[in-house]
Amino acid sequence: MNEAQAIEATQRWLEWLVIGQNLCPFAHKEFARKRIHYAYQADHSDDAYYDSLILEVKRLIEQPEISTSLLIWPNAKDFEGFLSLIGMAEQVLQSHGWHHHFQLAHFHPEYCFADTSEDDPSNYTNRSPVPMLHLLRVDQVARVLEKYPHPESIPERNIRHTLAMGKEKLEQLLVTCKKGK
Repeated sequence: MNEAQAIEATQRWLEWLVIGQNLCPFAHKEFARKRIHYAYQADHSDDAYYDSLILEVKRLIEQPEISTSLLIWPNAKDFEGFLSLIGMAEQVLQSHGWHHHFQLAHFHPEYCFADTSEDDPSNYTNRSPVPMLHLLRVDQVARVLEKYPHPESIPERNIRHTLAMGKEKLEQLLVTCKKGK
């Protein structure tokens, strides 16, 4: 998947699954305002992942009009290896003191929560057409959560919703996001 295809698949996923199924009640506003930056890194070396993360943090620091950034890493296909990259990314934020300003969410086509089976529909809350990190501004997240009634209920609501939808429907929706048909 080339850069344009990966970004388009990510945008469809945001629109059709994340926003369309209301998995993140905060995503619509920034998506509609086009305040999401999509960064693509095809090189799958640790140095390339490290450099792309540093670049995106600096972009968010220098460009406050960008609300959030999605770091699309299409070649981080192995889920266990991807989890190692998450650890590296958390360590980078911590070591630079950026963890006070930015936080990470992560998504992967094979995402599987530790306490679920691989085919559990609830995994689709974090499954995406391509592997990616979501770099969020801590202060924005805090402001949004202050205004949302019972934000702690979002994960449970999402689990109930994905279980009600079922694995087959979610899988088809994810495939459609990836292929664009």
